[in-house]
Amino acid sequence: MSEGKLPLAANGLQLNFCKTLACDNFGRSDANLYILQHSNPKRPAMVCRECGAFPPLLNNQEVLSELKRLRLTHDDGLPACKDSQCENFGLSVDTHKERYHAFGFSGDRQRYRCKSCQGTFVDKWSGANKKIEFQEALLAFLFTGYSVREICRKLDINPKTFYDNIDQIASRCRRKLAHIDARWLNHARQYTLASNYQSLQPNSHNGVFWFATCDADSGYVLCQHTNYTLENCANSDLDHDAYQNHAQFLSKQYVAENYGSTNKRTESERRPQSHRDNISFGTPPPNIKERIDINYQNILARSNVEDPLGNFSKFHYPNTGTLIRAPYTSYAHYLHISQMIGEKKPLAIFMPQDPVLRSAALTVYLERIKSNNVDLLYVMQDPKWDNSGLSKTTDIALMGWWRDRWAIAHQASGASKGLCYLSSANDTLSGSNASSDNVDDTNYWLQVASIESVEFYQARFQLLFESFINEPRRKLRPGGIMPLLDIFRAWHNLCYQDKQGLTAAQRLNVCEAPMTLKQLLE
Repeated sequence: MSEGKLPLAANGLQLNFCKTLACDNFGRSDANLYILQHSNPKRPAMVCRECGAFPPLLNNQEVLSELKRLRLTHDDGLPACKDSQCENFGLSVDTHKERYHAFGFSGDRQRYRCKSCQGTFVDKWSGANKKIEFQEALLAFLFTGYSVREICRKLDINPKTFYDNIDQIASRCRRKLAHIDARWLNHARQYTLASNYQSLQPNSHNGVFWFATCDADSGYVLCQHTNYTLENCANSDLDHDAYQNHAQFLSKQYVAENYGSTNKRTESERRPQSHRDNISFGTPPPNIKERIDINYQNILARSNVEDPLGNFSKFHYPNTGTLIRAPYTSYAHYLHISQMIGEKKPLAIFMPQDPVLRSAALTVYLERIKSNNVDLLYVMQDPKWDNSGLSKTTDIALMGWWRDRWAIAHQASGASKGLCYLSSANDTLSGSNASSDNVDDTNYWLQVASIESVEFYQARFQLLFESFINEPRRKLRPGGIMPLLDIFRAWHNLCYQDKQGLTAAQRLNVCEAPMTLKQLLE
């Protein structure tokens, strides 16, 4: 490491540059354009000489390592080449059929041969499920709120058998979803996505964040990731140092930044989703403009503006496994999505107001931004906002340290909705110098832009499995929840029917009918 240099690029990937879209240095990774310091970890390591922004530094190689981890987690159990030295390693047959030959059967299970290394492997879930009735009963009990102990007693099994079957079901669900995902990705003409993140176990304060991205209209969940791994990885320094190996791992000695703070704000006010927390407690939320301002204050109070862990006043490191710093997972999350959807089809992403998602999206989709092929928007709306209705009035405000341009609309019912154009395929909509004359474009996004679908998905998971998530013994052992996330994604996409009797997959036109739990397990 030497002063005045950015962290080294990795495989051509350089994620360190100014994230202010209207700044001349946006997307430019020339170290001379920034003030760099490595001696004081409590101060920004990088400051833009042009606009004064202070984007945190990242270790590019470790972001790629995190991407590899997320891909392996997403595709765990899918039929793919097992040779780690092969170029097809980990690439599923379902999404890369051209890389493999069908190569007979092993019993009733399909065998494949890799065209590159000539290695063979078996799709272990292609055969008949001999445990289908038992696993259907297990899922039925789980989805109706029974605890693990109660399920074990009713099915006369021990906890190990329960968790072994949950792992098998999760793997089958990933297999089933891989087919449907490939169908959507191959035939979609454009992508309109909604992203969100939240604490996986809100009552545990264990720092595990759950990132999810879905189709904004249908609610079909494309992928989800957490910043937690069951592996006990190498310890990193207490303070993040982007120039060191293993910089993505959070030290087990980490202490909450707000611990012992004299700040008297409530815990709900510190979190990015404070307005939803207030609603859940029956407290009338402040108006949208006030909520936006509160969020900006909370963000700036973090030592790392991209790390939501800086809002925690309590923190308990999980007893098992390792935490990854949230920005690394966020960047890898969007890199994974970028690899899934490609670079040519038009893309729009809606997200909540937080740099942990904003900075990652602006960075990963830099080339799309340059070619005007992506729309990135912050979205915040009242629960009673009607997306199909027109707004009565629309205010334009520049807010926060970044002077983000927000369009805040109000309906006759009193409901409000705020949009912030982070990047737009229409240049006149993005940046702090955007014009306020684009009424048609603003009205379009007010009707289309929403993160309700992904919020609903995550809220329903918390509701259905509340007792499982909040079991005292599981609060610091989040590993047991990971298979459940895969099962729930499959159930939500393929089985759950909305008020019109349609599943998310049906709304996306990739399935003709809802699936039952039995069909999900076949």
